Amino acid sequence: FHSLWCLGAQRKGMVIQMKTIELSRWEPSPEDPHVEVCAGQRPALEVFEELKYRLESIGYLPGEYFLMDRAWENGREIPKDANIFCTADYGGNGGSCLDVYLTWHENSQPVTMRFIAGKDPGEDGVDLDRMFLVSSAITKAFHGERGVYSGFLYSDEQSETEPESMILHLTPAEQRTVIQALVEQRERQGQTVSQTEQLLRRMTRSITAYMDTVDQRPLHLSDYDRAVLAIRDGERNAFRSLCSRLPDQADGLLIEAAGRPGRAGGNMVQTLLSNAAQFSPEAYLAACKRAVETGDSRRVQLLVDEADDHLTSPSPALAGEVMLYAYSNGHQYICRDLAGRCSPEQIAAAPPALLRQTAENLDFQTALILVDKGIQPGNYAADILHALTSQHMEWVAERLLEHGMPVEADNYAALYVCLNNRAAGAAKLLLDRGFDLAQYQIWAEDRLKSEGYESALEELSQHWAELQNSTGPSMGGMSM
Repeated sequence: FHSLWCLGAQRKGMVIQMKTIELSRWEPSPEDPHVEVCAGQRPALEVFEELKYRLESIGYLPGEYFLMDRAWENGREIPKDANIFCTADYGGNGGSCLDVYLTWHENSQPVTMRFIAGKDPGEDGVDLDRMFLVSSAITKAFHGERGVYSGFLYSDEQSETEPESMILHLTPAEQRTVIQALVEQRERQGQTVSQTEQLLRRMTRSITAYMDTVDQRPLHLSDYDRAVLAIRDGERNAFRSLCSRLPDQADGLLIEAAGRPGRAGGNMVQTLLSNAAQFSPEAYLAACKRAVETGDSRRVQLLVDEADDHLTSPSPALAGEVMLYAYSNGHQYICRDLAGRCSPEQIAAAPPALLRQTAENLDFQTALILVDKGIQPGNYAADILHALTSQHMEWVAERLLEHGMPVEADNYAALYVCLNNRAAGAAKLLLDRGFDLAQYQIWAEDRLKSEGYESALEELSQHWAELQNSTGPSMGGMSM
């Protein structure tokens, strides 16, 4: 760390600039892999997670909150040709506030909508200054530096592009980190190592590139630590050369790379998978969950698709566990995309709680995909029917039953919730499955009944009588 402040001692020419965050998705052209073409817009959540990661890596994440507006959830994509801008001001309820907006055109009319809101609890002038620096960092993240970044390494000869000065805002805690590092020049800094990384990255934009350039190791890192730093810096070439030397630590590297938002993280995951590395099921599942948190649906799909080729032992339930994690953590669109790609065998091995959650959220589209591919509701069949019929969504319950959602013929709780919620149509479908109404009535005799229970039971009894008549009199256990 001390060598960062002694750049005059060893100067080797190199300029480090951060890559901008793209709002569109770019992929190699099928005709020419060396040329990238636009492949559509990125989901807003994916862009948000990459920006949040970048701000956090340099210590510029607002302290109280930094949240994406709910209007951009559920896989909504960034509009084509959108522009981004920020505003910073004192908050109406105290603190310093930041708003990030998107602006674009629809039907030749300009549209402006807030994308992200952030807040710091501090409310004096210094706190506001810091919020404006955060705003500047966000603007540069999307629009670039428009020149040479101020924190760069000088060449032996004075560069014509050398800046006259640089602005570096330090919090009191960061100031103590710098002072302590300069005074003690310690090899390890304990709890302050995270702040040290943030400061180094804020001043050099890439710790990995800095160390390679000056041939120094300010933090005296192992190859594994350097690989992790390369992931965080987004240095793909450095990562590629390091990870090939660390086959025994592939699990940790995959987890780190999978959780790194943006194209850099996706490319590093691809590098690890391309090396035909083998991973433990536990680490692979953790990596899939980290990928979910980035909001990158394609990265999640890649990991799930290639799981069988890279696991040290089979894990048939992995896809289902990933879908459940995505759905439980506000990434329903990732779960839906994944469900559409999974095989019936993978869906059948999914946790039954996944279908229950889709029912509770009235997510008919995802629930129907899962049922059509053979998901097993397990002990949640009654809960699923109750969640739907209690919210006046009887038609959804009927569709799931019509599409083959399994319900055991002695699961009288399932029939009970349908009748208690006056969903006679769903109850009739259960009778068609082989439920015995007489046995059910004995089971339900002492249970509480809703106001509409008796009328629904009467309708069901008529249907039961029709079923009995259609089968004819029985003789010797056979229907005539």
